[in-house]
Amino acid sequence: MTSPRSAPVIGRWWHALSSYHWFIFIVVALGWLFDCLDQQLFTLSRMQAMKALLSADKDPVLWGTYATSIFIAGWATGGLVFGVLGDRIGRAKTMMVTILIYALCTGLSALSTSFWDFAFYRFLTGLGVGGEFAVGVALIAEVLPDKSRSGALGALQALSAIGNMSAALIGMGMAWMESTGTISLGNSWRWMFVIGALPAALALVIRMRVKEPQCWQQLKDSGELGKHGAFTYKELFTTPRWRRNAIIAMLLVCSGVIGLWGIGFFTPELVRTVLSKTYASQGMTKEEIGPLVDKWASWSLLTLQLGAFFGMLAASWVAEKLGRKAAFAIAFTTSMTATACTFQFYTDASQTFWLIPIMGFFQPSVFAVYAIYLPELFPTHLRSTGTSFCYNVGRFLAAAGVPMLGILKTEIYGHLEEPMRPAALTMCAVFLLGLIVLPFAPETKGKPLPEHEKEFAH
Repeated sequence: MTSPRSAPVIGRWWHALSSYHWFIFIVVALGWLFDCLDQQLFTLSRMQAMKALLSADKDPVLWGTYATSIFIAGWATGGLVFGVLGDRIGRAKTMMVTILIYALCTGLSALSTSFWDFAFYRFLTGLGVGGEFAVGVALIAEVLPDKSRSGALGALQALSAIGNMSAALIGMGMAWMESTGTISLGNSWRWMFVIGALPAALALVIRMRVKEPQCWQQLKDSGELGKHGAFTYKELFTTPRWRRNAIIAMLLVCSGVIGLWGIGFFTPELVRTVLSKTYASQGMTKEEIGPLVDKWASWSLLTLQLGAFFGMLAASWVAEKLGRKAAFAIAFTTSMTATACTFQFYTDASQTFWLIPIMGFFQPSVFAVYAIYLPELFPTHLRSTGTSFCYNVGRFLAAAGVPMLGILKTEIYGHLEEPMRPAALTMCAVFLLGLIVLPFAPETKGKPLPEHEKEFAH
């Protein structure tokens, strides 16, 4: 027996989509795009914010890692909480709430007067950021046809690069406004966070137009959903198959999250550090150097994300053609190599246009595979919970791992002239974790979602 969702699709993945399928894809893509915009506004403004909020005797990179860690901890907490809510009250309702939280609390970050209230606002923002992705991918996995699932989820993750590139363009605009005196020097980070509050309007669209997936609604209407209990993590860990899938996938995610947030997203700091020394040796003043290195930091993020866009599309293609495990193996290996080369060999502004995009092509590519793979590991009543667990327990571990870059830079390699380089190279070992765990992961290519397995058996 073949259901409408599992009917064969001829042509590209998007050929099978109805107008409502496209609407769902666009809404979820915008939610994740704005989510990533918020993340990268934080990445770009982090150094400026630390300099403005900390005393001169505190290292802004080290405290920036602390702020990042707190943000990721909020991200993980929100993901775990809203993952359960996504399975209990519905995907659409939960996504609306998470978008409101991350947008409004991003705006509040602009009002910070100290490191601690800034960190508190970032924690609250993280609550919404962490919850949005799991319910979004569950919504797409359950609404779109099965044959369109991997292509749509891979494209969803690739489109996140548009949000990241938008943040880079905003950063460039702010650097220009600072250089012309339109914005007072050192305050552009506040305006970035004000812009980050705008996506709240998307929540209204979700409230009015998005329906819950049919498979979830049927579970609720039949009373079957209530039989599983409110605390879905209990079932996730008392069923051997789901427990094994959750633990293995969580470790896979931990490798990529630490690699990206603990190394890759400190590329703007690398660029600022290297080019500040270059411009200072040329006799430029601090007032001249500041906006100039901010501009190049924004360019680094833009070129990194341009590479990421094509890298995630490529990883999605590999996952579809060669399998999820092959895509993971390639992504972890190339991420480690490209990241190490970038942090070791970046010495000149011109390399922003070729060396950093190469890293961008490879390092974030693994996140496209996560987007495809995680929803395929769990049944409907546990899909949001399981996906959230994998992402967000991984993020809790990442929150502990991210400050290692700052600690290595200041405590271990602080005596060196450019301590950030060996610190990042040491951190690259985290990609080995993904390769070590990968042989134990199940392959899901060509298989139906778990709740459809009996149907396919007939």
